[in-house]
Amino acid sequence: MNPRDTLLDAISRGVELIELGQPFFTGMPCSPNHPGFRMTLVRRHGDMVRADGGSAANEIIVTGGHVGTHIDALSHVSHDGLLHGGVDAAAAQRGGAFTRHGAEHLPGLLCRGVLLDVAAVHEVETLPGGYEITARDLECAAEMAGAEPESGDVALIRTGWSRLFDHRDAYLGANSGVPGAGTDAARWLSARGVVATGADTTAYECIRPGAGHSVLPVHRLLLVDSGIHILEHLALEELAAAGRSEFVFVLAPLRIVGGTGSPVRPLAAVSR
Repeated sequence: MNPRDTLLDAISRGVELIELGQPFFTGMPCSPNHPGFRMTLVRRHGDMVRADGGSAANEIIVTGGHVGTHIDALSHVSHDGLLHGGVDAAAAQRGGAFTRHGAEHLPGLLCRGVLLDVAAVHEVETLPGGYEITARDLECAAEMAGAEPESGDVALIRTGWSRLFDHRDAYLGANSGVPGAGTDAARWLSARGVVATGADTTAYECIRPGAGHSVLPVHRLLLVDSGIHILEHLALEELAAAGRSEFVFVLAPLRIVGGTGSPVRPLAAVSR
């Protein structure tokens, strides 16, 4: 069977796409380190009507590259002045755009995805604010899923925190903190060679109550030390409710030349 027939056969048997991203809208939750998302119409129907009665509307969008569901490029974080692979960050960012590790080099992904449902491990709908996810948590989640991340996979961590997405202050957790991966969890993922990892929170890693985003050691371990991309603000409730621990992960970042990240719309492809 040729590749086209294989694809048509899979489609005929039924493939369901599950959304893994949050919608983008003015006023949506955003990390305090980044400019927020804004959209407004700049032309409305009726502002200009063509001779045949046709009209068009369009908008202007202003956003940071790390707002809403997005992926971090390797230019996003440095340590002691160096990006991943020992690249000099100051030299790479001259001219207002990165000449190394820019967002145009973010990979398109069509690979195995594994859902590590840490909230389910603890038998809660949502992990408490400030909870630090450990390597043991990920091991237990992998055992529960019957699937452990391997080289080239994408590992998605569910905390349940996206259930708060429509409640901006609670979701950002300035006072409560936000659950997320700790450094030993990051090392566990790095040892398995994942290409990317993501979570249903604003910063992926653990944010202590009242600490804000002042120190982000997991970002350093993943982006700088390991070259592993980070996805944030994921929506994982539908995937978890469907009981899908393994799936085909689909992602196509925008090729923003010299950027440090890209808004994305990730999808999980599963058989019906």
